[in-house]
Amino acid sequence: MMAAVPDGTGQTTATRGRRDPGARRQAIVRAASDLLVEGGGDLTHRRVAERADVPLGATTYYFSSLDELREAGLELLATELDEALAEMRQEAAESSGDPEVLASLLHDYLSDQNQVRADAALYGAAIQRPELRALALRWFDGVVELLSDWADPATAQLLAVFADGACLHATFHGQPLDRAAIARAMTALMGPAKDER
Repeated sequence: MMAAVPDGTGQTTATRGRRDPGARRQAIVRAASDLLVEGGGDLTHRRVAERADVPLGATTYYFSSLDELREAGLELLATELDEALAEMRQEAAESSGDPEVLASLLHDYLSDQNQVRADAALYGAAIQRPELRALALRWFDGVVELLSDWADPATAQLLAVFADGACLHATFHGQPLDRAAIARAMTALMGPAKDER
């Protein structure tokens, strides 16, 4: 029988409560994704277990291989980038695609080093394992979709390529291009507004 101890609210809790498998698995995935962002070339079950503060056996219980664990961490990164893109899409819609606003949104995105490193981790993984390419391209495809509301498909793709290059620049330099430079490039690439054509 488990002993019960007061929890400070007048209630009692079991000293050995049931584990939350979902939360434990999520902690493991979060730890893997964090390590990948930090430069996870040497991702191991042991490092993930230490970061997640779980027994080593927990990582192998939920993930039979390191590749499976790496893919789960990358999937989490891609999902978080999708969420960032959804926020950008909403703000871009409110601006009616003004290149200055789009440039500001891209600059803000590139100013977040964790997001930039997550992009780099996804692309790096896709280079090593082509089967992960679709996961890595979710950001690029999302940017193309976002920009297609204000530019023709070819221009939207060109702008997304510029955004990828700007992301790589931010990765290596530790900071984005300045906002004005991004705005100049995007304005030039977008050309005249639709109603001016």
